[in-house]
Amino acid sequence: MRNLYQEVTERIAHQLETGVVPWVQPWSTHPGSAMPVNALTGHRYTGCNVVLLWMAADRGWPTARFLTLKQANAAGGKVRKGEHGSKVYFVKQLYSKGDTMRDGKTASGPVTMLREYTVFNVAQCEGLRDSVAIGKEKPVTRVAGERDIVAEEFVTATGARIIEAGGSAHYSVRDDLVAMPPFKSFHTVSDYYAVLFHELGHWTGAKSRLDRNFAGRFGDAQYAAEELVAELTSAFLCAEFAIDGVSSSAGYIADWIKLLRHDSKAFFTAASAATKAAEYLRSTVIAEQEEAA
Repeated sequence: MRNLYQEVTERIAHQLETGVVPWVQPWSTHPGSAMPVNALTGHRYTGCNVVLLWMAADRGWPTARFLTLKQANAAGGKVRKGEHGSKVYFVKQLYSKGDTMRDGKTASGPVTMLREYTVFNVAQCEGLRDSVAIGKEKPVTRVAGERDIVAEEFVTATGARIIEAGGSAHYSVRDDLVAMPPFKSFHTVSDYYAVLFHELGHWTGAKSRLDRNFAGRFGDAQYAAEELVAELTSAFLCAEFAIDGVSSSAGYIADWIKLLRHDSKAFFTAASAATKAAEYLRSTVIAEQEEAA
């Protein structure tokens, strides 16, 4: 019997072992279209599927828009003959018939199953309606070496307490603040925002927010898992803001490989937590904007 968790984990671990961090990409070349979406529904893919579809996009597709074979047909087109799809995964909760209790659970609890689906990039299709095939890229206006206005507005709206001083970047659980080196001390603008988004990923894990476990120490599994959550949160936000991905992971790759080899569900768990972290940050921004209006 296939172990889908193990198959996906092997792919990610192999990339890391060969020195490739699959979530680090040049997002500025695809403004507004880097986060994978379902081309028919417009819904974003989440969790590990984001990284898996980024890996698939190495084939040179211009946009991260995907759909199933059935959806391609529904959109008036078809998948070209000979094209190979990409695998995505969704968790399904199964209940034993006849054993369902009042709260919807069974005596032994629901069984979690991972379901595999095949999707195709719109570039692998023909005859699709323009509204399905063509994504809307957002123009990005930046001044070289200066702060990104849109990203700064987003960061400010999160309400996170951020101070720029000397020393290393970190999130202080005790003081509930993000400490960053001065903006001008970073080699590139991308370096600055990749690190800042990483620390904001940690910030979402505070007990008053998403309540993740910060008890780990450098080198152990819990510490590696939290660093992976923050790293993926940074990647998701860099893609969203068309900021070239930068990895701060050099010191963690060996620990991540060890984590994945020990627990085939670890990457799924971390990617899911990173999706929740990014969504939490977006929700704080939306709430702040609605209050301001």
